[in-house]
Amino acid sequence: MAEMFFTALVHIFQPFNFLFMTAGVTLGILVGCLPGLTATMALAILVPFTFTMDAIPALMTLGGIYSGAMYGGSISAILVNTPGTPSAIATTFDGFPLTKKGMAEHALVTSAFGSSIGGVFGALCLLILTPLLASVALKFGPPEYFWMAIFGLTIIATLSSKNMVKGLIGGALGLMISTIGLSPIGGDSRFTFGFYGLAAGINLIVALIGFFCIPEVLAMVEKITKERYKIAEYKPKKGVPLQVIKELLKKPILLLRSSVIGTFVGIVPGAGGNIAALVSYSEAVRWSKKPEEFGTGVIEGVAAAETSNNAEVGGSLVPLLTLGIPGAPPAAVILGAIMLQGMVPGPELFTKYGEITYTFILSLAVANIIMGFIGFYGSKFFARLINIPVNYLAPLIVFMSVIGSYSIRNNMMDVLIMVVFGVIGYFSRKLNFHPGPIVLGMILGPFAENGLVQSMLMGRASGSIWGIFFTRPISLILIIMSVISALWPFIAAWRKNRANKGGLETNA
Repeated sequence: MAEMFFTALVHIFQPFNFLFMTAGVTLGILVGCLPGLTATMALAILVPFTFTMDAIPALMTLGGIYSGAMYGGSISAILVNTPGTPSAIATTFDGFPLTKKGMAEHALVTSAFGSSIGGVFGALCLLILTPLLASVALKFGPPEYFWMAIFGLTIIATLSSKNMVKGLIGGALGLMISTIGLSPIGGDSRFTFGFYGLAAGINLIVALIGFFCIPEVLAMVEKITKERYKIAEYKPKKGVPLQVIKELLKKPILLLRSSVIGTFVGIVPGAGGNIAALVSYSEAVRWSKKPEEFGTGVIEGVAAAETSNNAEVGGSLVPLLTLGIPGAPPAAVILGAIMLQGMVPGPELFTKYGEITYTFILSLAVANIIMGFIGFYGSKFFARLINIPVNYLAPLIVFMSVIGSYSIRNNMMDVLIMVVFGVIGYFSRKLNFHPGPIVLGMILGPFAENGLVQSMLMGRASGSIWGIFFTRPISLILIIMSVISALWPFIAAWRKNRANKGGLETNA
């Protein structure tokens, strides 16, 4: 093991390999910061270019792109409230408010530092705990997926604690949208209204572009008609990076908790960085002494989201390398790249191809460290791609949104759907509906539906539907977590009222 470790380090720091890995990180950040261009798309486009490369530089480059894109999505999320990738959804909650306060650099440094910490943590977990974590992921069946989705949906209680009714309505709308298309089990057509293009359902990325890009563009145009609208300026100030890093280092529990959540969610196949970031953000709110400040612009919110979604990268590769099951869509592309190199996921990767595998895993940790430095010193250059005058920015966002929506499935129907969701998102904001619950419902709807139907079929076959749902150990743990999560806003309110009463009695 030790010999393999040092051999891997030698491979990583060979000039050719290191250069390609660094280029991959830079390209990933560039792709991630442009709305509509995701890590999955970048990897899918560039995999063919690795055909003629040796396995080590090819996988190091793709790993760099994956890690860089996960961080890059935060740049546009922070500066223009438009998540460059779905994983940056939760980053908008506090990132953009910080920008409007004139603290964009604080948010960008927080994102770079948190992403680097989370990415390194995920890579080390991938290196050290792969066999153990893979065995946990293997125990997840349909009932566990169903309860995991229910647990995720209880986050709505946290995201919409200011208006629970509107949050629940938004979550229900998201769940309804997730059912559009053909039923995954029976094949029934639902909510297609005779449009063939809706049979495949609503693509999540298309919907996200609509919900987050178009409303922001319409808000820009609306404000231009009333006053000279301008995106909050990003002007780097001396000493800010060191100040932010010192402040974050005083919150080790936040960074550790977010890293653990991201890694664990990444291990569960199909969950992805968006769920990791939302769960981590929810937990940061839950355990904060000042939960009411979240959503108004605090670095803890940005740190929680970005640390978690980059830790998810390492977690998503655990079931991929050991079982051949990708934990996230970008990991599925990397699976294709591994197989194109003549390797098959499983024990052979750690024996016959151990030199390549350990080099790839360690390169993820190094890539995340490089990403941190590029984020510290290069985010101002990437920001120039976004932080431009509104009369140029608005058309550019629309153009990238259209290109991004169309390129996913080469389907003009997706562009139309994106526009429709953009209009819905605009008016929902006018009515003070938070987009978080809607998006959360869309993401978790398929997990809940597939898990529910498959579990019921398993229950009928075994003779006890209730037994399938309520007797499995992991399911019981998830049920308890769901109940606590759903009741937590009420518990927090009760504790706050009790503390206020205690303070009044003391003053009296």
